[in-house]
Amino acid sequence: KPRRWDNEGGRFTLIFMAPEGQEECPVELTYNWDGDEGLPSDSRHFGHLAYRVENIYDMCQHLMDNGVTINRPPRDGHMAFVRSPDNISIELLQEGDA
Repeated sequence: KPRRWDNEGGRFTLIFMAPEGQEECPVELTYNWDGDEGLPSDSRHFGHLAYRVENIYDMCQHLMDNGVTINRPPRDGHMAFVRSPDNISIELLQEGDA
């Protein structure tokens, strides 16, 4: 069953979904209520995906080594953002404590 969290102050909604039997690895979908002016207007963009990773610094280095641009590096040790080739924002979250 999906989980939903509406944030009135931030004007976004988070939806957490996982296949039955794999609830320990949900995908987080983010919907920005006011849209994102930086994205194309082709109606395909909904906010961003987020994934938890074991080591955010190692993951970012691995992605950079393979040609992926890190739009927001993990300055705080908790999150980073990358952009997919088709302009989708993907958030990386540090699993547990940084």
